[in-house]
Amino acid sequence: MRIFSKGFNFNQDGPGNRLVYHLQGCNMRCIWCSNPEGMSLDGGEEYTVLEMLDECIRSKLMFFSGGGVTFTGGEATVQYSELQELIKLLKSENIHTCIETNGTSKGLTELLQYIDYLIMDFKHYDSRTLEKYTGIGNDTVKMNYESNCKTGRQQHIRIPLINGINTDDPNGFAEYFSRFDTKNTVFEFLSYHEYGRQKWKGEYKVKNGFVPSETLEKFKETFMAYNLNLITT
Repeated sequence: MRIFSKGFNFNQDGPGNRLVYHLQGCNMRCIWCSNPEGMSLDGGEEYTVLEMLDECIRSKLMFFSGGGVTFTGGEATVQYSELQELIKLLKSENIHTCIETNGTSKGLTELLQYIDYLIMDFKHYDSRTLEKYTGIGNDTVKMNYESNCKTGRQQHIRIPLINGINTDDPNGFAEYFSRFDTKNTVFEFLSYHEYGRQKWKGEYKVKNGFVPSETLEKFKETFMAYNLNLITT
């Protein structure tokens, strides 16, 4: 497995204190990406599945407050086979597992058998708009979201808000989400930041992405009006 970053984080990448692995490679090309170094499958450091398993086992004492191991990216499911193998081994060691994903993997449902906590991005409800800014539409993302709602599976939906890209219609998001059973779903807004700007080698195409406070409040009010559960981490 190829990893471009790893370290511990508390309550931001799943519950409790977690060992977070940023896996190399992503199938999206979000123009606001804060980890552009993780887009290509090349780069990072290579580990075997067993080497990573050993590191996780040795880190067990650090998994306090319900913590464990989180896989993010890039996009973790790009390295699907290795990820599935490692997660199965972690479950056999009773280590809590979490995945942060863009939701575009058709194999996500199968992978979720071994995942304790799912964090899934939902960047836009309109497929053409999403494809314009990321290179991929949202058909599979919607399929995974709707499947999780139907099965009653836990899911934590994160919506990155970028001014001028997806902030003009909170009702479009809320109306779509509320068509399904969301009793086991929570929603979180992530306002745009420029932490990754200096890491871009090419043109950074977001020109005015910061989200005004009134826009964020409008999203919160709209989601609450639709009885959607909001959280902040």
